[in-house]
Amino acid sequence: MLKQTQQLLDIMAQLRHPQTGCAWDVKQTFRSLIPYLIEESYEVVDAIERDDIDDLRAELGDVLLQVVFHSQIAEENGLFNFEQVAAGISEKLIRRHPHVFADAIFNTDEERHQAWEKAKAEERQAKNAEPENTSVLAGIAKSLPALMACEKTLDRAAQHGFDWKSVDPVFDKVLEEVEEVREAWQSGDQAHIQEEIGDLLLVAVNLARHFKVNPELALKEATQKFTKRFNYIEEQVAAAGKALMDCELEELDAFWDEAKVKLKKPN
Repeated sequence: MLKQTQQLLDIMAQLRHPQTGCAWDVKQTFRSLIPYLIEESYEVVDAIERDDIDDLRAELGDVLLQVVFHSQIAEENGLFNFEQVAAGISEKLIRRHPHVFADAIFNTDEERHQAWEKAKAEERQAKNAEPENTSVLAGIAKSLPALMACEKTLDRAAQHGFDWKSVDPVFDKVLEEVEEVREAWQSGDQAHIQEEIGDLLLVAVNLARHFKVNPELALKEATQKFTKRFNYIEEQVAAAGKALMDCELEELDAFWDEAKVKLKKPN
C-alpha cells in the first residue's frame, strides 16, 4: 500500500480512537455522514465545471476522506475494511472489462454497453437470491436524484426490450402527456395534476435518453442559462431606476428577448 494511503488510514484510525481521538469524529456513523458524502461529491462536480484543477485535487481528497471514514467505521464493527473496498472495486473493473483483461472483442460502443449491462445484471442476480429481488429494475438506488433514477429505470427497461425503436413515437407521447396535463388542470384536481406532471417529466427524460442526452446535465445547463438571462433583466431594470415588481411582464419579456440575443453562445 502506498505510504500516503497508509498515512491517511492511520490518521483516520487516530481520529476515531475512543480515548485520544476527536470527539466529533468518534460519534459519527454511516448515516450521520450521508450529507457530507453528498456535499463533497457535488463540490467535485463544481470544481470540474469551473476548470479549477487545484480545487479538484482538494475536493477529490475530501471524497476519499469519506471513503476512508466509512471504511474505518466498518472495520471497527467487524464488517469490512479499506483494503476490501479497494479489492472489491478492482475485481469489478476486471470483470466488467473482458475486452481489456480477457480475450473478449467488442466492435462497437453498443456491444460494450450491452456487455456492461449484462455483467451488472448477473451481479444483481447473484446478490439478490430472493424471488422478489429478481426484477430487472432491482438495485437502482432509491436515494438517487429523481431525474437520474428515472433515466436509469427507463434505460434498464429498454435493455430488456421495453422501448420504442425510434424517436418519433416518443415525440407523440410527449404531446399526449402535455394534453393530459391540460385536462388535469381543467379538472382542478391537484393530485391528478401532480400525477400528470410526473408522467410528462418521465417521458421528457425518455426523449433525452433516445437522443443520448443526460437529462440531469441538460436541466442544469438550462437553469444556468435562465439565471444568466434573468440577471440581465435585473441589470436593465436597475439601470432604469426601477424594481422588478414595478415592471409589467411585457417590459420584462422585452429584456428577456434582448438577453437571448446578447448572451447567445457563439456557434
